[in-house]
This record gives sequence, C-alpha cells and structure tokens, in this order.
Amino acid sequence: MVILGIDPGTAATGWGIIEAKVPKNKNSLVCINYGCIKTYPSSSPGDRLVIINSELKKLIKKYRPKTLAIEKLFFFKNLKTAMPVSQAKGVILMAAAENGIPVLEFTPPQVKMAMVGYGRAEKIQIQKIIKSLLRLKELPRPDDAADALAIAISCAYFLKKA
Repeated sequence: MVILGIDPGTAATGWGIIEAKVPKNKNSLVCINYGCIKTYPSSSPGDRLVIINSELKKLIKKYRPKTLAIEKLFFFKNLKTAMPVSQAKGVILMAAAENGIPVLEFTPPQVKMAMVGYGRAEKIQIQKIIKSLLRLKELPRPDDAADALAIAISCAYFLKKA
C-alpha cells in the first residue's frame, strides 16, 4: 500500500511517499520518495495555497497513494503560525477528497510514540529511526520532509494494527 505522509505548512509542506509491502512488518517499509513543496514569502497567501494544491495534485497523480496521512494540528504557541498552517491543511484535505483518498491524522506525540515509543522524542532520534527503517543512506532532510516520512510510517503501523 502506498502512503503519502504530509507535514503541512505554507512556506514548506513536507511530503514523504512510502510503500508498506506484504508481509506487514517493520522490514516491509520502502521509501519511494520525499521532499518539500516550497512557496515564496513574496507570494500572496492565496498564491501560496495554489502552489501547494498544484504540487500536491502532481504528487497524487504520479504516486497514486491509497492513504494520505497528515499531521493533526495539536498545539501552537503562535496564532500567526496556526492560521496559515490550517489553511494549507485545508487545501491538502480538499485535494485528498477530490481524489477519493482517505485521510488519517496523527498528532506529533502520536508520531513520536509510534516511532520511538516516547511522545517527547527529539527530531534527531526520529530521523535516525527513519534512516534505519527505510534503509536510507543518510538522514532524511529537510526536517519537514523527515516529519512527513515519520507521519507516513506511523500511518503504516496504525493500518497494520487495524
């Protein structure tokens, strides 16, 4: 099953595509690709959302994910950050709905718990586990893309249990 993990943001939306192969065990995860959808600070908020939508639709068309896993907005220290991220998430959810892709949401502590068994794990711990699980040659970068891969892996674990 191909899973598209998303870490939403307006400046950078991280994405990671994995495949959970049968038999479903930790060694059955394969990294297909990952990266970031970047927008320009000089662009209007609407134009940034159009870019995210357009690039996400290209990813969906190319990789045909069966599930989209996205970070659930959990806690924000800054309302100025929360609103644009919420807007980006809305565009992402709409693209998934338009393509008939079911969406699962995971909070950062849920992802950390799934990855390392501890809800307050550090990013570097998560990245090292991603590198090992997906047999990558180096730590996944940038952080937004690594977070998206972690979200996709968490989704695979969740679906395995279901």
